[in-house]
Amino acid sequence: MLPMNVQQMKKMMKQMGINIEEINATEVIIRTPSEELIFKNPSVTKVSGRGMEVFQVIGSYEVVKKINEEDVKLIMEQANVDEETARKALIEANGDLAEALMKLQK
Repeated sequence: MLPMNVQQMKKMMKQMGINIEEINATEVIIRTPSEELIFKNPSVTKVSGRGMEVFQVIGSYEVVKKINEEDVKLIMEQANVDEETARKALIEANGDLAEALMKLQK
């Protein structure tokens, strides 16, 4: 069997009721309870058919830990610092309260 080219593959999939669409995305963010996966300039493809849509995201991403607002308030109180300083310390400590406090007390 000869390999198919991309156009033949798309034509065959369309005949089966499957549509492939490239999405011009500049950023994709996947949020979980504890972190965000941030894709900058990803390649995004949407495959739809039979009542379903599937998105494929390809590219490099950065993991950003989410910072709990209660933790920010606690660090502000314990270290006697403003919100920006407390948030920065928590981000640098990957959300570890004890490590953030130690960094601010040096």
